[in-house]
Amino acid sequence: ETRHVHDTFAERVGELVSGTVVRKEPQVVYIQVNKVEAELPKREQVPTEPYRVGDNLKVYVLRVDEAGRRLRVVVSRTHPNLLRKLFELEIPEIADGVVVIKGVAREPGQRSKVAVMSTDERVDPVGSCVGPRGTRVQAIVDELYDEKIDIVPYSEDPKVYITNALNPAKVNKLTLQAAKPADGEETPRGAAYAIVPDTQLSLAIGKGGQNVRLAARLTEWKIDIRSESQAASEGKARG
Repeated sequence: ETRHVHDTFAERVGELVSGTVVRKEPQVVYIQVNKVEAELPKREQVPTEPYRVGDNLKVYVLRVDEAGRRLRVVVSRTHPNLLRKLFELEIPEIADGVVVIKGVAREPGQRSKVAVMSTDERVDPVGSCVGPRGTRVQAIVDELYDEKIDIVPYSEDPKVYITNALNPAKVNKLTLQAAKPADGEETPRGAAYAIVPDTQLSLAIGKGGQNVRLAARLTEWKIDIRSESQAASEGKARG
């Protein structure tokens, strides 16, 4: 029995499974998945999610451990791949490979940015993810207890990609500085210098720096943001 259950779950590592919250302890929430009580440890929990007994939710299977005769299935709600798998589940074009996820940056329970591109020029990748009247992305938002999700059009052109990633803020000017390898950095990141309208500065930076932080993680560029007036006064100081 244990061997059968182990094999069943071992095949599902890296997949989504649906379960029901059955009990809670200070460090772990137990989720019934088929006949197994999976463990959602504290570090894999999203602090803003309630995990009420009886709640149905989808979890990402991290690993399966055998502890003697006991089976331990460890699951996550914070893993970036949880979001990838939810997109595959809700968006047929992603499941079919017509639309491809190029990157995910996530601050669980708060906000995520997901970069998408289409392999078919007739298919709009962002529109496919949003769905009619926003229904597809809303299903994902609901599953994640109202985590905000920005869907970003991917571009091979870093200027376009970074500008898209900083949405909803509008970028007036963007200059790039090529990366110089730093000690210990395998893939050096270049630096992007973005100038935005004065009225858009707080939007571009985001609450607690979240918008620019997620955009930087998504694009793998360091991003420095200045308002028009800041850039002008810095220009005068230099000149």
